[in-house]
Amino acid sequence: MNKLLLRFYIPPILFLLLTAITAEAQVAVNISDKLKQQIFRFNEVDCFEDVHSALGIAQIKSSAFVNKFKVNKQATPITAEPGTAYWYRVKINHNPQSRNNWILEFFDQTIDSITVYSPDKNYNYTATLLGSSRPFSARFYQHKNFSLNLNNSLSGEYIYYIRIKSHQPVNVIMVLRSVNWFISYALDEYFFFGIFYGMILVFGLYNLMMFIAMRQRQYLYYIAYNLSIGLYEMCADGIAYQYIWPGSPMWNHNAYGVALFSASIFSVLFAQSLLNLKVNAPRLNKLVWWVIGLRSLFFVLCLTVNPNWFSYKIIEIVPLTLAFFTGCYVLINGYRAARFFVIGYLFLLTGFVVKALIALNLWWLPVTASAYYSLSFCFIMEMVFISFAIGDKVRLLKKQEEQAQLHIIRQLKLNEELKDALNKNLEAQVQERTKELVEKSTLIEQQNEELTTVNDLLKQQAEEISRMNVLLEQDNTILHQDIEKISHDRVMSAEVDFEEFSKIYPDRETCFKFLSDLKWENGYGCRKCGNTHYGHGHLPYSRRCSKCGYEESVIAYTILQNTRIPINKAFYMIFLMYSTKGKISSHKLSEILSIRQSTCWAYSSRIKKVMESRKKEIKNAGDKGWSRLVVE
Repeated sequence: MNKLLLRFYIPPILFLLLTAITAEAQVAVNISDKLKQQIFRFNEVDCFEDVHSALGIAQIKSSAFVNKFKVNKQATPITAEPGTAYWYRVKINHNPQSRNNWILEFFDQTIDSITVYSPDKNYNYTATLLGSSRPFSARFYQHKNFSLNLNNSLSGEYIYYIRIKSHQPVNVIMVLRSVNWFISYALDEYFFFGIFYGMILVFGLYNLMMFIAMRQRQYLYYIAYNLSIGLYEMCADGIAYQYIWPGSPMWNHNAYGVALFSASIFSVLFAQSLLNLKVNAPRLNKLVWWVIGLRSLFFVLCLTVNPNWFSYKIIEIVPLTLAFFTGCYVLINGYRAARFFVIGYLFLLTGFVVKALIALNLWWLPVTASAYYSLSFCFIMEMVFISFAIGDKVRLLKKQEEQAQLHIIRQLKLNEELKDALNKNLEAQVQERTKELVEKSTLIEQQNEELTTVNDLLKQQAEEISRMNVLLEQDNTILHQDIEKISHDRVMSAEVDFEEFSKIYPDRETCFKFLSDLKWENGYGCRKCGNTHYGHGHLPYSRRCSKCGYEESVIAYTILQNTRIPINKAFYMIFLMYSTKGKISSHKLSEILSIRQSTCWAYSSRIKKVMESRKKEIKNAGDKGWSRLVVE
């Protein structure tokens, strides 16, 4: 009988003892007026993963699940699997002598559902529902974080159970705070929020005024980027849910994805415009458009296929790294306006890496307020340095403009000096000629009597001479035209060498002037807005639209666009291809022009395609047909 009793009672007793030992292994957090707050860390939190999300508090608190809770080994617990219920167990040592009221607070505002099971004196549990899936008005404290009051009348150690379920991975940052400290902290926090979002508005208004003054799209991109970042921070901080859409929980779950997409697109567009990648880094400019297209495709898939994909925020490292790399690239290549841009994006990249490490649970330190708001601080630093970068670019442009004006002034001064010298020379020549005329006039007067006798004969001879002069002038004009035609035909013949060809097109300036006259011979029209008024652009003979500011270089939309060979050699190659009807080989072109054969082959192939497409147009064009191949 005794053996039978031992067999039935000893195992349960051992199980209860083991359970008690295991339960006591968890460290309790003490309520003390000496501390303002206590963040739950490491062995202060036990975790259990409810894969099927089917367990209730009655099962979780039973003895069968006591040993299934594992001690948290991470600085901050994280829910790894979306849609799975995670249970957390914390132990609080209540002190009824405390003069403060205490609350339990959760930092991460993106948690969909939080159910806190609070015990009473008899260990009966009451559920409190929190989370972003509930209307904001349902919260006890109208604060961006999730908070609930603790029973301050309890004495001793009590276990609290927290059930968390969310559609995306979240950080479970639990804090025990006194209400006094909560109020003080909240006031300070909202004060700094006001400064932060106020700075975003100030920078936005500043760039809006710059856009009105400068009419450059980069300012609009930066305004949109700033507002997008501000909206994302409001979504992440819970400010947007509190003040903008407090009654729309479903929209609140996905709003951050829309803001993040907008911030990514406008950040690379701003970098593209500020760094002038189209000129300074054409290949990176194409890569930027590819990244914009792929990021837009991913955004559409998130909207149409699975909104939970918005949680893959790590994808933003691609456009952010690309913008930082392009800034470094153009800075190394001598574009000084990129230096502050690189510093600003280095801050932003650092803040993003810290937030990514926290989100991926790779952050080895406890998540404090400074780490949690590191991205906001880095964004402020980025705004400051980007403003410096914009101002630096304006300063450099102004300096270039001043240098150009000084060059024009020096040239005008030189022209004035040449004009004075020429006038003096002409005055000396006029005086000398006048002296000669006076001497001849005296001689004529002396011979006047002798000439009177033959005056009639001279009149007849004068009439004959006048008639002959008219005929000579006509012959001279015809001869001059024939000489010019022969010279031009000689230069335009297929046998002419590059040296003779260069007499007509000797340098880059002459070629650009010829292109400008040829390209806009029928008048200028902006390719963006159709405006017909223009001003001079930054490049030689380029034209800038007076309405939209679009600048079109003289080689844009011509067969010479993106060519890297000297432009007069490119002219000569077009001429040779036209005059030989495309039969000259790339090896011969390489020998004549001293250019690599592969380059000659690529460019001559391009010319052949244009010749083929314009066969009818250049058929009867004669010696000027080669110029019709230039403008596409």
